[in-house]
Amino acid sequence: MISLPQKPKVVSSDAFEAVVEIEGLYPGYGLTLGTALRRVMLSSCEGAAVTSFRLNSAAHEFSSVPHVQEDLIEISLNLKKLRFKVFSDEPQSLTLKVKGEKTVKAKDFNKNSQVEIVNPEAEIATLTDKKAVFELEIVVEKGIGYSTVEERRKKEKLPIGMIEIDANFSPVILVNTELEDMRVGEKTNYNRLRFFIKTDGTIQPLQAFDYSLGILLDQFSSLKLDALDEAGEDGPSSFSSLRDSSEVESVSLEETGLSGRVLAVLKQHRIKTIGDLSKISPDKLKAFKGLGAKAIEEVKKIAKEYGVSLK
Repeated sequence: MISLPQKPKVVSSDAFEAVVEIEGLYPGYGLTLGTALRRVMLSSCEGAAVTSFRLNSAAHEFSSVPHVQEDLIEISLNLKKLRFKVFSDEPQSLTLKVKGEKTVKAKDFNKNSQVEIVNPEAEIATLTDKKAVFELEIVVEKGIGYSTVEERRKKEKLPIGMIEIDANFSPVILVNTELEDMRVGEKTNYNRLRFFIKTDGTIQPLQAFDYSLGILLDQFSSLKLDALDEAGEDGPSSFSSLRDSSEVESVSLEETGLSGRVLAVLKQHRIKTIGDLSKISPDKLKAFKGLGAKAIEEVKKIAKEYGVSLK
């Protein structure tokens, strides 16, 4: 039977970066689970971004604005760098009006109770003359993944003067994985998987990790074959019944993910398989020298996962 990994361990974490480590993965499952979870984190976490803007009387993205150092292409690129927390499902509008010689920043936008700008010091444009007037309106929307202008044009038409831009909604900036072999019992080819996660601050890395796990669980749960439950006498009623009980009892404890220290103690008492474990009572486990309360809970957890109750 394919053993289950240990619970993820948080190596380090703050508002922007985190390192999460998973040990005891069955050989080959580090790559299998790591690739799937990485792809979901990068593509499926909800975020918010600027989808369109209006600047002074500029008619299109190739226009220039008097007394502004950047052209509209550069300004649109700066707007893409703005990161938001949006507390409404509806698109939100933010406006600003700046005069004089200065640098326009995200913090210059008028307050909106439904929107929080995470990087208020982000620069938008540079005004080069005291006569400069800079009036900007942006529309911020929630979304998933990367959205192009062409995709959104099929859904709605914008007011005259609004310029659409591509939007990267994903709050996850980077997900790297690191895979290495580790020892579980006498086997040395089990996997240790490490995630390096970086976000834009609108969501914490650990939240992105947990949210992505939920997405994968929902996706796989929806694939369960109802036919197995409806098979009745002509077939198995559940997946667990497909495996003979004698096969479960023959599973070596080294394959279950038990820690090396616990395995060593159990081996001293000639407990090497799930079958051997099923014949031991919790009180007898407590009498084993070297098994504390935490270790006994670990053994009980493994026994439960394999459908075995301690006598």
